Amino acid sequence: MFNSNFGKLLQSFLGFLKRQLVAHWRALLLLFIGVYLPLQVFGELADDVWENEGGFPWDVPILLLIHATAQAQLDLFALILTKFGVFWGVFPLAAAISLVLLIQRKWRSLAYLIPTLLGSIVINRTAKTLLRRVRPHLWQSPAPELDYGFPSGHAMSSMTLVAALVILTWGTRWFWSVLIVGSIFVLAIAWTRLYLGVHYPSDILAGWMASIAWAVGVSLLIKPHSSQPSTVADSQPQVENSSNS
Repeated sequence: MFNSNFGKLLQSFLGFLKRQLVAHWRALLLLFIGVYLPLQVFGELADDVWENEGGFPWDVPILLLIHATAQAQLDLFALILTKFGVFWGVFPLAAAISLVLLIQRKWRSLAYLIPTLLGSIVINRTAKTLLRRVRPHLWQSPAPELDYGFPSGHAMSSMTLVAALVILTWGTRWFWSVLIVGSIFVLAIAWTRLYLGVHYPSDILAGWMASIAWAVGVSLLIKPHSSQPSTVADSQPQVENSSNS
């Protein structure tokens, strides 16, 4: 009798679990690809940096290959472009988008964007402080940096903004434009950091992975695409005017 009842309970639970997996397979797939895998890559990089501050076998060869293209015009171009990775580009654009969302009263989208961007800064500063990876000194950089290098702040700020915008524009006519332009922007900022010799490639990769995992993870919690009232008035119950009845 006990075995029969236990078998029925187990079969019932497995049926429930199957229905849940079928109903939520998209969210689970996003959780696996967008959060778990990037965190695994970031964790592996961080673990190796913790044990071996010198970096990875492929870090220096890639930097030297990029440095071989150095010339005065590219120096100036990289010096200007790299500023858009944070103060000239990401911050003003993020502020402008937040203001638009505020004016349009898209509370859920705004509630997703702001914690995602601010959280990325906290994660970056915390990781730098904990891991204390010294930046490369393979040549005299035109724009030397004095703080720690892992993960790259420019890579994280640019990727976090682009990833958040991709999520916010998902399913809209703006999606592909944001994805293409954003991808070019993220790669361009990463190139400037490597060209200027202030980051190892693994710093860039770690920044990207942490940003993607964070942006996707926050979206699964806040769900920026859930239905939401566009105004405060819309969220109030509608009362019929008795004079019109």
